[in-house]
Amino acid sequence: MVTIKTPEEIKVMRRANLIVADILEEIGQMIKPGISTGELNEKAEDLVKKKGAEPAFKGYAGFPSALCASINEEVVHGIPSFKRILKEGDIIGLDFGVCLNGYYGDAALTVGVGEVSNEADKLMRVTKESLSLAIDKALVDNRLSDISHAIQSHVEKEGFSVVRSFVGHGIGKSLHESPQVPNFGRPNKGIELKAGMVLAIEPMINAGHSDVVVQKDGWTAVTVDKSLSAHYEHSVAITDDGPFILSRKQTTNVSI
Repeated sequence: MVTIKTPEEIKVMRRANLIVADILEEIGQMIKPGISTGELNEKAEDLVKKKGAEPAFKGYAGFPSALCASINEEVVHGIPSFKRILKEGDIIGLDFGVCLNGYYGDAALTVGVGEVSNEADKLMRVTKESLSLAIDKALVDNRLSDISHAIQSHVEKEGFSVVRSFVGHGIGKSLHESPQVPNFGRPNKGIELKAGMVLAIEPMINAGHSDVVVQKDGWTAVTVDKSLSAHYEHSVAITDDGPFILSRKQTTNVSI
């Protein structure tokens, strides 16, 4: 069942998502050749405690870390490790969430490590653009698939593919709520969007084929063809005044 949040609940979720935004910004600034994903996770855990919130991912269905850190062909759910050292030219997806006063915040971004290839740079740019276009469709009386179609049409036009095994989701008192928010589909399908819905919109885009496989750790999803993958996410409240990007410090536009 899709839950409609009150203005008071959205205010709490805004605070949770601002914590997410602050921590992702600080972790993103740490990205450089030679740093380990274990160090990034350690910093994220320290920051979330200082801000009086709880990490949303750690312990969720057994996930061992506060931060998801996915490198290159890793699509989502990469497990941080002090043995995973970033090198020049890598790209890394950082996915992070918190729980504050019983409500969740969730966002993600992809960061280049030093100088990256033209392909990697374009992949990150197009994925980020697709999120912006999707958020533009998060309007009262639109249909859920209008969001999905905005992502797919932009990404495929640019020569990339949309991951279909993982999707966005509603968010609120639970990290994952109804509805699921696919990153593909025909427009004008699915449920009608209403004020008070909050959606975690998160395009996961591959440079090559769309197929992914989960590794033996039971979490890390990688592209089957080992092509690069990028991931961006915002938690967005649908309001009568348009989309309210809860996980962005400034709300004048939809870029991360």
